[in-house]
Amino acid sequence: MFSELLKSNGYTELRRVLGELNPADIAEEFEEMELADAVRVFRMLPKDTAAEVFAYLPSDNQQGIVEKIKDSEIKSVVEEMFLDDAVDFIEEMPASVVKRVLANLTPDKREIINQFLKYPENSAGSIMTIEYISLKERLTVREAFDKIRAEGIDSETIYTCYVTDSERRLLGDVSVRALLLAPPDARVSDIMNAGVTPAVTTDDRESIVGDFRKYGLLAMPVVDNENRIVGIVTVDDVMTVQEEEATEDFEIMAAMSPSDDPYLKTSIFTLTKNRLPWLLLLMLSATFTGAIISGFEEALSTIPALIAFIPMLMDTGGNAGAQSSTLIIRGMALDEVEPSDILRVLWKELRVALLCGSALAAVNFARIAIMKRDVILSITVSISLLLTVMLAKTVGCLLPIAAKKLKLDPAVMASPVITTLVDAGALLLFFGMAQALLAT
Repeated sequence: MFSELLKSNGYTELRRVLGELNPADIAEEFEEMELADAVRVFRMLPKDTAAEVFAYLPSDNQQGIVEKIKDSEIKSVVEEMFLDDAVDFIEEMPASVVKRVLANLTPDKREIINQFLKYPENSAGSIMTIEYISLKERLTVREAFDKIRAEGIDSETIYTCYVTDSERRLLGDVSVRALLLAPPDARVSDIMNAGVTPAVTTDDRESIVGDFRKYGLLAMPVVDNENRIVGIVTVDDVMTVQEEEATEDFEIMAAMSPSDDPYLKTSIFTLTKNRLPWLLLLMLSATFTGAIISGFEEALSTIPALIAFIPMLMDTGGNAGAQSSTLIIRGMALDEVEPSDILRVLWKELRVALLCGSALAAVNFARIAIMKRDVILSITVSISLLLTVMLAKTVGCLLPIAAKKLKLDPAVMASPVITTLVDAGALLLFFGMAQALLAT
């Protein structure tokens, strides 16, 4: 749409359209445009809107625009951005672009951004912003509103204000709603909520997601080791973290190395690099199952019908293990399951496995008995199936918990690893049962 208006010289109509659209929608249009057209439209935006649109753009689009605009325009955009958005942008840029951007900022802004860049990756400090409203405890409601009016324009949120003492130590928070309903002469200390739960700058950002969900927060204060407030994390930042963490877990569970780049903008070589190591590892690990089958060649030559049931046992075991691991990983992500719950989880999964395995074994027994007319073979395969399901669900629930206990990512223990282990176990159970019941 924007490109068509540019080609027809419809600048008046284009400015009208830009004025009516949400910055997120404008950014979406930019992603579909040629870089030259995007830069032309970007220069038509008001400074504050340009900064918002820029913050919504993917990093490659941001880099393209920065490389095409003047130094003065870079300064204007970054100075208008909220600090956390500016830090996110700079973290994604190559060194040459970062150097140019920082060189065009005011000394104060450059110093603050450099400070944020020193926080550990994936920590609360790395995603917080310092643009918040801070109120002293002795202020009246009237004085508090005067301060909110004066500083609110530059704050990322004004719905929750944070109450501090003279040394900037966090005492509590107060909502604008509470201020509106209080008498003008009331003290902030009398109406504030003292039970606020802050994050520490070094806290893992994933733990903050759980706190937002648990307490229903729109913002959370971030303090240093002396309980002095240094910034806040807002709900939009938490939603971004949640999306990134979920994407990372899905990729690991699917046996791929995590990537932050959109699929359609990732080169085939990068996709290959992310997938090939896992495929090689899983291929080599399958050597164990091959060795097990080779070790039972005599049983297979004696009873060739056994071969037909190997895929069914392995697939059922892999699926059963994946079901358990997925639920346990989700439960741990939502803080519903802790490593200390391991015995409760195991007992529950064993009972589920017994019910599921029994139902599958019964159906399988009837199917084989009717098709093969061999009761002993039906019993062998059905018992093997039941034991395989119980093994799979045991492994599927225990491995993610063990990974969490060892401070590893539970997603690493997801379906690919579990399937490999369960395949080997299923074959051992099957051939062991076949030798015991079908030996002649």
